Amino acid sequence: MQEKKDKTNSTSDPDFINPIDKDKIAENPHLLPYAHSVGGAVIKPIDKGRVKGLALDAMYEQTNTQLDQIREQVELLARQAQAIHNRVAISEKIYQANIGFKPLIGKNYHLYIRPNEEYVLSMVAPEEWGRSSKLEFIASVRLLSDHTWDIIDGDFTA
Repeated sequence: MQEKKDKTNSTSDPDFINPIDKDKIAENPHLLPYAHSVGGAVIKPIDKGRVKGLALDAMYEQTNTQLDQIREQVELLARQAQAIHNRVAISEKIYQANIGFKPLIGKNYHLYIRPNEEYVLSMVAPEEWGRSSKLEFIASVRLLSDHTWDIIDGDFTA
């Protein structure tokens, strides 16, 4: 019996397998690029080309969305600048026009042009004139608090 016990503990026996064999056990299994036990998580290699392609697609989509937002903002600013330019142009025409009264801020008035190309600001709307009027309607306007005129109706462009 003693002989059998010595045989199982002996490392000189060629049939003996040490359960803790340094060649078959990793010292740091968490650093292995694969699962180190049957119950370990499945680790698949990364397809770097696919990951980069998806990242590029996402980047292009995001930057195009941001550029579209900026483009819309630029277009809005351009429309606002054009509206201010039109306000300045109509205001210049009105202040050069014949005005027979003191305009009040926030009130609506109407700009006409006579056949001799003289501008006239009036309180009378185009539909209130009779058929005998020789004035050509330009625009309905409102005096703003900064003393510029806002076009309410009409086709006046600078």
